Amino acid sequence: MYKCSLERMKDMIQTFSKYGDAGHGGITRYSLSPEAIQARKEYQRRMEAIGAEIEVDDVGNMYATIPGSDPNAKRIVMASHVDSVRNGGNYDGILGVMSAMEVLTTVVEQKIPHKHPLTAMIWTNEEGSLYPPAMMCSGIVCYDYLPDHIKPSFRYEDMMASKDILTGKTTFGEALEKSGYKGDKKYRLSPDRYKCYFETHIEQGPILEDNGNDIGVVDCVLGMFIDKIAFYGQTTHAGTFPMGKRRDAFYAASQALQYLHTEIDKLGHPELVYTTGEVVCHPNVHTCVPDYFDFYLDVRHEDPKVLEQVLNIVKSLESKNWAGCQCKVERGWNRDTVYWDKKLVSYVKESCEELGVSHQYIHSGAGHDAQFAAYVLPTTMIFVQSKDGLSHCEPEYSKPEHCTEGASVMLNAVLKADKDD
Repeated sequence: MYKCSLERMKDMIQTFSKYGDAGHGGITRYSLSPEAIQARKEYQRRMEAIGAEIEVDDVGNMYATIPGSDPNAKRIVMASHVDSVRNGGNYDGILGVMSAMEVLTTVVEQKIPHKHPLTAMIWTNEEGSLYPPAMMCSGIVCYDYLPDHIKPSFRYEDMMASKDILTGKTTFGEALEKSGYKGDKKYRLSPDRYKCYFETHIEQGPILEDNGNDIGVVDCVLGMFIDKIAFYGQTTHAGTFPMGKRRDAFYAASQALQYLHTEIDKLGHPELVYTTGEVVCHPNVHTCVPDYFDFYLDVRHEDPKVLEQVLNIVKSLESKNWAGCQCKVERGWNRDTVYWDKKLVSYVKESCEELGVSHQYIHSGAGHDAQFAAYVLPTTMIFVQSKDGLSHCEPEYSKPEHCTEGASVMLNAVLKADKDD
């Protein structure tokens, strides 16, 4: 069994944390920003130093490849992203890139024999923090293989026209041209050139830590749906209109949200999670009764039957009276559960066992570029323990030892895949 370098991992964590340092222990590193370009240049510098060949596709995805013994063999790719959310942490996304870089560096340094070329890849704009949507460029690259209900969200022309959410002036396409990282479409990830796909990531939750395990052997990305639930009332003056005659959309929404929590919890599914994280209130004036309020409900579970049970509860809102307001439910987004390749999952588990690393099977509740890649190539993921389960925030932290274990597990799993034709 081979092991990666703890000291190199520590150095990479420290180095990449400088690019977009927000001054509070975390980073803001929007895709294609000067900070993200710094991270890309550091990746390129380190990969060229070990003799890797760099390629860039037409949407800025970068590929660093070292050759295998068979020049005609398909590549094995390890991928993630370098962009972050605003005031995010130093591990989400970038750990997968650092892990892939460390695998390549270890292979070169230790002269580990392998048949297939090995690639460390950077996906562009996974977070969608500045240019929505999330997982933009994996959606573009994997477009032809995506389910029909997902495809409309990732049309190339629409993605190039996506405007930055801060000023609304610059499009993603313009930022890509300006960045210098618009390459050639021929370099895109494809089943013609690639054999299989690995992605290492922080867990972003507390399950591994709570169970005393370092590594998660991920078996799937959970199915989900996001619905917009809107309430229509009447704006009146806050000081002059009697309470009993009001149709307060905000109040109606609060009643409905409490109803949802009560009814969904009655289903008794402990692994089911649901969230209200985005709201709109109109006219949003303290002297006015709101005439409109909506919230988005994000629901996730592995079993489509459970999701259907929740959806039925959500749809029932339309037939009920909510403080005299009308309720309408509109579909925002949905995906089916995406299962990883069983053979690759078994290689990850075997590698954990052979390295003596504590581990367990785990689902991914979050979306990743890997879920789109799975429609194109055999795919799997590896999770590294997250302290206190925190992610997408500055206190996000994973021990360097755990990060290195994740890279070592991926290295040995990749070598197993390399031998299997």
